[in-house]
Parts: sequence; structure tokens; C-alpha cells
Amino acid sequence: MDNSGPAWSQVDLIREAFHYQSRFEGSTMVFKIDYPVIEDPGFPYLMKDLALLARTGFRVVIVPGAKEWIDAVLREYGIVSRYSGSTRITTAAALPFVEMAAFHVATRVMTGLAAGSSGGSMGPTGSLNRVDAVIGNFVRAQGLGVENGLDMEHTGAVERILTGSIGRMLELGVVPILPCIGWSPAGKPYNVSSDEIALAASTALGAIKLFIVTLESGFRAPSAYKLPETIQTGENGRIIRLTPQEAEEVLEMNLWDSGGNKPLDELRLALRASRAGVERVHIIDAKEEGAVLRELFSNLGAGTMVYTDDYEAIRPLKNRDIPDILRLMEPLMQQDVLLRRDPEDIREKKDDYAVFEIDGSVHACAALHDWGEGQGEIAAVATDPAYADMGLGRRIVRCLMDRAKKQGLRRVFVLTTRTQDWFELLGFKECPLDSLPKRKQEHYDRERKSKAYALELG
Repeated sequence: MDNSGPAWSQVDLIREAFHYQSRFEGSTMVFKIDYPVIEDPGFPYLMKDLALLARTGFRVVIVPGAKEWIDAVLREYGIVSRYSGSTRITTAAALPFVEMAAFHVATRVMTGLAAGSSGGSMGPTGSLNRVDAVIGNFVRAQGLGVENGLDMEHTGAVERILTGSIGRMLELGVVPILPCIGWSPAGKPYNVSSDEIALAASTALGAIKLFIVTLESGFRAPSAYKLPETIQTGENGRIIRLTPQEAEEVLEMNLWDSGGNKPLDELRLALRASRAGVERVHIIDAKEEGAVLRELFSNLGAGTMVYTDDYEAIRPLKNRDIPDILRLMEPLMQQDVLLRRDPEDIREKKDDYAVFEIDGSVHACAALHDWGEGQGEIAAVATDPAYADMGLGRRIVRCLMDRAKKQGLRRVFVLTTRTQDWFELLGFKECPLDSLPKRKQEHYDRERKSKAYALELG
């Protein structure tokens, strides 16, 4: 069976897509969309993708940013905005134009969704399987009052999100759109930050995901930002995921920026949402067509995720994992890099194996065999080629080295015909065969002529 070609990769992607579809269907997801995205030529494709999600059982909520369009409208009418830090002071003269701009942007999103759903199939009654959206007064706001001696006038903060109204819309399959305007109980309007609305809506609605959709390329290594060396990267240096602790470390390493830098501001918002209980926050570059779908329906994604749930784990092998690890090993066994193993071979030594699981899928494996005399063999190391840049093999081997220490082993060794350079990078050094445990020497396959490399655990 040849499972190493492009067709097999496509099958894996299809499997991942079905996995995520079943896992997240019916979940609430909030999309905070920066205004420049709406002006981008790729905006219709983004709306088509969001309409597809809404049609297929996802509860989609959209919070469009409007800052740049508000700036343009106020300039047109000769109104100059003052700021307190990064917060606009919305005067009584500016408020009508801010409202006009905010609802104009929200309407463009609603129109984009309608156009994006126009490719839907005809339902059983012949009606178009379209997506409806509604712009509503879903944000209860209160004025910021006087801050640092400055009257913030008609600039407000979120008091609460009207989850009952939003929930009823979502139950009907309608997409709620929350413009950057909130209202007091008495009906007084306030200009409210779309970032704050997205954060409040995500937590109030129990959203499993918050997507921050931008035109920024974000964090890559190497980049203009200082990044911890321990952070794992994917293709083109993209940072695939960060824990809240790692995100905080990135921000601390770049304290030269006090605000106004989009990627850092987005990471600050992602960290706040994560700390507030949103399991996964995704920062997406909308210039990449289909980025939202790739981020949602594949393990590798297309953006940067800040996650707080148990997203990845190295764990013991279970019987149900055996077909998965054999699939990982098969190309290496065909190339004679690994010894040929069958399900029974693995089942007999199941307790020796560990797998690297990402979101319910196994993408790497390895085993630690205790041969006595204080020595253990690390064997059957295999990783998914699509995840090569994430260092899964290195991480699972180091995990087994830690396991060996806990078991009281003083030394670990490997037998290899082709991967000696990789093991040398992990600190292994070539050693004579007669330094291996006697029992292992008796099982040594002299026809393979494998070289032995060992690491003293200390």
C-alpha cells in the first residue's frame, strides 16, 4: 500500500475536515473583522466562507471594525477626533457620523453575506438555501465618563451583551452583526470599540472560538519581533500556536511597542480573550483565500492560534491508535529506515509506545524498550511529514528520555541505518555494539548493519 503520495495527503485533509465538522458543529464562533479586510479584493471570498459555515450548522456572529471608515467620514465632514491613548473621544458633533459609518460597514458585511450565500443549493421546496443576517442593538453600553481629566463624551464601554436576543437569532440560523455602537438602557448611543464588543460577545455567548480577521501577516520567524526560541513554527516561519504564557512572553519581549502595532495589538486581544475563557483564539490573514476554513478544518491551520484547552499531548498508545501509527511507519518501513512491524508486534509491546496527538489525531509515535542493565532503546520513531516543521519527533523522543530517567535507566540508545545525523543533534553519540545490553546484542540483526548511538542520561 502506497500512502505517501499527494492523494493520501488529500485523504488526510478530508478526514481532518470531517473530524472538525463533527466536533464544532453547533458551536458559537465570533468573527472580528478589521475594516481594511472589507476593502480588500478577497472580502467576497471571506463572506462566502462565513456563509458556508452558517449554512452547515455553525453559529456565526460577526463584529465588524469600522475605525478607518469612521476616520474617513469624519475627515470628509471636517471633524477632528481627539484621543485618550488609543480611544477616540466621540463628541456630540461626531456621533451622528460615527453611527452612520458604523452601520454602513455593518450593512456591507450583511450584503457580502447575502452575495456569499447566493451560490447555495436549492432546497426541497425550491427556495435558495441562503443565509440571513441581522444588524441589531445587541450591545448594552455605558459611558466612559471622565478619564484622566478628559470627558469621553459619547464614547462608551460594554455593559453587557444581550445574549437572549442573539441566541434567538442563532437558533433561527440567522447571523447577528454587531456594529461598534452600543445603547444605554435609556436608548442613548455610544461609540464602543469593536475589540471590546468582540471580547464581550465571545465570553457572554460561550464562544468556543474567536477569529481575529486582519490583513496583517502576523508573527513569523525570523521577523521584526523578538520571539522565544522555544516557539514552534510551520511553513514560511509562521507561528502556528501559542499558549497564553507564550503569548505573554512575546508581548513582554516587545515592550518597545506601547500600542498601535497591529500584530501586537491583535495578540493582546487574543491573550485577553484567552484569559477570559475563550478556548481558542485565531489570528487570520484575510489575504490568504480560504484561510478561515483552513484554520478551522485542519490541524496545521493557516494563522496563529492562542489556545487554552488541551490541544496537544504526548500520551500512551491505545489499541485504537495502532492503525494510525502503522500508517505513519509504512513509508519508513518501505524505505528500510524502520524495521517491519505488524499490529501484533505493536500490541505485544503497547506499554512501551507513546503517541503525539493533536486535536484527536495521531501525528507522531516512538517507543522506549527496556533491555535491562539500566539501558533503554528508543525505537519506532515516525512523524507525519506534514508536521515536520513542528519538531514532533524531537519532542516525543525527549519525552521518552524523561520517561527513561523516571524508570531509573542510566542510558538510552538507538540503532539506525540512516538517521544518525538527526540523533546526533539530540546529543546521541556513536557507541560500540558490545556496550549494549547482552539481551539486545543477542537480538541484533547483523544483516542490517545498523549503527548504535547512545546518550548518557546523567
